[in-house]
Amino acid sequence: MLDRAIGRRDSLTALLLPLAERTLLLPNVAVAELIDYLPGEPVLGAPRWHLGMIEWRNLQLPLISFEAASGGEAVIGERARIVVLNALGASAVRFMAVLIQGVPRSCKVDSQLSYVDVPLKPLELAAVQIGDTVARVPDLVALEEVVGEWRGDLR
Repeated sequence: MLDRAIGRRDSLTALLLPLAERTLLLPNVAVAELIDYLPGEPVLGAPRWHLGMIEWRNLQLPLISFEAASGGEAVIGERARIVVLNALGASAVRFMAVLIQGVPRSCKVDSQLSYVDVPLKPLELAAVQIGDTVARVPDLVALEEVVGEWRGDLR
């Protein structure tokens, strides 16, 4: 995802999104908005990664724990925030709300990304070294598919 975007220019502004036990790296164009944490309205029979539905700009969005969707546990810390992501794939999902643990940091990345050989969780494409941080590149298209499969009517 980042390689293709960088290939068209010398560098790309990206965001480091802090999770409970890892950090995600996304191009800033993938992020629609950062909002304060608010608990989602529970949905009966929802998978454990689905933390409820939240309202954002008159839309109902699924609040997603990336960690739980990748086989871990959902963590809602005292610095919890929500990042609203623009959908990238061909599913009916247009936006997703993902729980993060703090404020994202901006960084510049270029085609000289330093890949790191560390174990990856499901929904992670790669790991890269950004300064002192090992960041994971999420598979947002696969995450959209997971959400879309669970709620085929989600728009």
